[in-house]
Parts: sequence; structure tokens; C-alpha cells
Amino acid sequence: MRTTASYDLFPDAPSERAMARARWLAREGRTADAESAYRELLSTHPDLKACWAEYFELLRAGGRTEEALQLADRAGMQFGQTGFSLTLRGAALVELGRYPDALAALEQAVEADPDLALVWHELGWAAYRLGDRNRALLALDRAFALEPHTETLKLRGRVLRDAGRYQAAEVAFEGAAQAAEHPEQRSDAEREIAATRRYAFYAPRKPEDLSPAERWFADTGTLVLAPDAGPVPPGDETLVATFAEVAEDSGWRFGQVIALGPTLPAWSDLAQRLGAPLAGPPALHPAALPVVVAGPPPPPPPADRVWAKLAAAVPAEGSGLVLVLEHPSETAATVAIDVIGVLTDGGERRARAPNPVHALSEAQHPGARLAGRRLRPA
Repeated sequence: MRTTASYDLFPDAPSERAMARARWLAREGRTADAESAYRELLSTHPDLKACWAEYFELLRAGGRTEEALQLADRAGMQFGQTGFSLTLRGAALVELGRYPDALAALEQAVEADPDLALVWHELGWAAYRLGDRNRALLALDRAFALEPHTETLKLRGRVLRDAGRYQAAEVAFEGAAQAAEHPEQRSDAEREIAATRRYAFYAPRKPEDLSPAERWFADTGTLVLAPDAGPVPPGDETLVATFAEVAEDSGWRFGQVIALGPTLPAWSDLAQRLGAPLAGPPALHPAALPVVVAGPPPPPPPADRVWAKLAAAVPAEGSGLVLVLEHPSETAATVAIDVIGVLTDGGERRARAPNPVHALSEAQHPGARLAGRRLRPA
């Protein structure tokens, strides 16, 4: 759960210098090069525990859990059955879903080194994955007492948020932002704060009680026009009419509709309802309050650079919005999308009913993606 270069296990100036290149490569997203750098370091500095920990995290973050377990076993051969090596093994077993074995390893790690903060942090993560929130909080509190760390605070915030304790979760995330040592950590904590405030919009319901569309808004700030279970999936005409109704009730006024991808009858209908001209991507003028529209979102770059460029231009200018009629529920948005018509499963639209009143209330939330956006002429 700790990000690369965030460990402070055994601070040592020479080791910090030796690891600088591997850390930089990891933070730049050059995973293969970072992995090579970590392997080279381990061959020359096999006793450098921070290197083992960061290389392990690199593998875990990439979903390479079997390789992470193999690395943990190598650490066990290097250091013996110490709290450190047992913690790595327990963490890998958690990611593999082998929870009884994971808890056994982590409990052994606690017995071997009860003052190692990383042991308690990983025990908190394991308990959280198992749904034991009370045990998770107790372990994380112990970890933070031993070594105050932003990643521990962020995990504590997630546990509290999942329990519906939104105010306490926000406090934990704010502490994580203040304690962050790297810009990436601070930005991540600030995103969690914004998400927690959106989840609190649905209080007293817990996150597990929200619909997929509500969770989508809470996680991203993107509106979903069809959040309620319905008899049949909504068609393009229904989604366009719902969006136009929300725009009318919100007082939004747009200067152009920029359609990407195949020409759909829905776009002509939308342009007529909004009273704005319909045009293609070359006509985009960000200051003209555009609605950039697509059916399903086009593929991400490099397959479709036009889509990424258009979607980025709208928030950069601070005016207009990006609308897609549908979006896969199983994948995160690859570009900045402000409004989704309906979520899909396996390419099929869910049977959902548009709810303009609900969408209107979410659009007015200060944590919505549209907050602060210029959506009407000055």
C-alpha cells in the first residue's frame, strides 16, 4: 500500500543515493527500467531492505503477485524469518487471496518484530481486505504510532469511508495530504478528500449501499444520467432529452455541439434542443462553450489522439463539457468525461431509467467535475 520511494524503513544516506535512479524510473512510469535498476541494486547491496521493499511494491502495484511472492521468499533466504521478510510474504499472500496463510505470516511477523510499522500497516490492509474494519483500524493506529506515514493515513481513511464514517475519513485524508513527502502522494490524498465529500452527499448510506452510478459519481465526480433501475435500457433519444432537460434546469447555454465518431441522429436532435450548431472536431472553439459528444468513448491514445485532445481542451479552457452516451462500467475513463448517459456491462446498456432531478442535484455538488466550469455566456 505504500508508493514507490515512500519508504523510510532504515534511512541511510549512501543507500538513498544508490536507490535514487530506481526510484526516479519508477515514478516516471518506466517500470521495466526500474525493475532492472532494483535487481542490479540487490545484486550489489543484498542487505538493503528498502530496496527489497520498493521492488516488492513495484511488482505488487503491477499485479505481478506470484513474482512478488517469489521475491518475498528470496528475502526470507537473505534475512531469515524476520519480521521484515515475513511481512513481505504475508503481503504477497494477501494479494493472491490466500488469506489464512497471509494472516499466519503477518502474525508471525508481529511476534518477530512488533515494533516494525510496516508489519502493522500490512496487517491493517489484510484485515481491510477481509472486511474486518475494527481490526484494520487497530492495526493502522499501531502502525502510525510507530512510524507516522501518509500511506497509513490514506488507508485508514478508506477503511473509515467504507464504514460510512465520512467526516472521520476526511480528517484522515487531510492528515495524509499534510504529511505527504511527494507531490504524487499529496495529489492522491486530495483526490480522496474530494471523493469522500461526494460519498458524504449520499449519507447516511454507506458506499456499499450505493448504486453503481452513484458510486461512479462519488469516485470521479462524473454525472450519470440514468442511475435508477428501469424496465429497459434507455435509447439515445431518451438520454439526449434528459441531458437537454438538465441543461435547461441548470441554466446552461452552449455555443456549439462537437461530435466525434460516427454521425448519429442523436447529435442533430441534441443540437436542436440546445439551440447550438453541430460541427466536427476541427471547428472546436473551447471559449465558445462547446459540448463535446461521443457515443461510446473512442479508444484512448495513441489509437485516437483527437478524442484525448478534445476532452483535454474543455477543462483546460474552463468552459463547456464532455458528454458520452454510454461508458463501460468495468473500466475507468481514459479521458476527462463530465457526463455519462448510461453505464454498460459487456457492451450492453444497463436497464436504467434517466433521472434528471438526481443528475441536477449532483451537478450542483461542489465536488462535481463541472464545479467551477463556465456553462453559460458571461
